[in-house]
Amino acid sequence: QVQLVESGGGLVQAGGSLRLSCAASGSIRSIVAMAWYRQAPGKQRELVALINSGSSTTYADSVKGRFTISRDNGKNTVYLQMNSLKPEDTAVYYCNGVIRDFITTQNYWGQGTQVTVSS
Repeated sequence: QVQLVESGGGLVQAGGSLRLSCAASGSIRSIVAMAWYRQAPGKQRELVALINSGSSTTYADSVKGRFTISRDNGKNTVYLQMNSLKPEDTAVYYCNGVIRDFITTQNYWGQGTQVTVSS
């Protein structure tokens, strides 16, 4: 079994910065990709940023140039550095991982962390 634990959310003023962390633990053989999604009230969950095993990254158009995803393979941890935050970035942010254990490859989710950006 694999667990993803997020941290780093909170309340920040518009223009400010936050860094989210997501640590994967458990029976991990390798990590295929890790990503951050977000879900605002009344909206569907959307992909924010993704990083694969080769460290290639993908970003939603709405966060390009402001957010940076990175990973520490030694710690099985992914980060999301969020700069120039806007009120529309307010959402619950979820960590996602496609992870191989010693039996299969599965998709895992963290519990979510609230990010609130005040205007």
